[in-house]
Amino acid sequence: MDKRWKVGLIRVVTLNDERLARMHGEIIMEKFPCLEVETKCIPDQYEGIHSPETKKQAVPKIIELAKSFQDIDVLIVSCADDPAVLELRKQLEIPVVGAGGSVATLASRYGQRAGILGITDYAPPPYEQILGKGLINLGRPEGVNSTLDLMTSEGKESVVHLAMKLKEAGADSIALSCTGMSTIRIAGLLSDRTGLPVIDPVTAEGLMAYYEFVKI
Repeated sequence: MDKRWKVGLIRVVTLNDERLARMHGEIIMEKFPCLEVETKCIPDQYEGIHSPETKKQAVPKIIELAKSFQDIDVLIVSCADDPAVLELRKQLEIPVVGAGGSVATLASRYGQRAGILGITDYAPPPYEQILGKGLINLGRPEGVNSTLDLMTSEGKESVVHLAMKLKEAGADSIALSCTGMSTIRIAGLLSDRTGLPVIDPVTAEGLMAYYEFVKI
């Protein structure tokens, strides 16, 4: 496939490190070479979204930033909470993809007993809406309060520990509910340790963006 489609991707965390900022886009382009991703970060949100309050702060920033992209074919909001996704679908004439709805949709292929694994004690709305009451939520990994904590060795160990507890609780898949899990590329390790399908948020949102171009 020679055609390349332009994707605008919004990071809901302020990152001064350009390598980290571009990482989600690079993951998507590795897996879907026909997508060309331009990344932008919202301002003044150094801990990202990790509560209803921080989500509320981020929504107007996301909406404003979304309108700054030029000549894109699809927009991705790279956050499992899908902040501003519904609002932007009403305002923009292009498809808008959120990580949360993408993960939950793919996890539903394996049944309704998905184990959620993120950085909040609550399940982001798209997971509850799509996966329903069968969703298994054991809270956030111990010691993990924001996406920054995932980048520590202690944070990664805590994520693995919770994944094993989700398996013991009867999960038939693990639905990662923070795109920071993609930043640390932990899905493969969790799948190896648990033997369960693990849905990576950035891969999922990239797949849904790709689908917008190939669907009939």
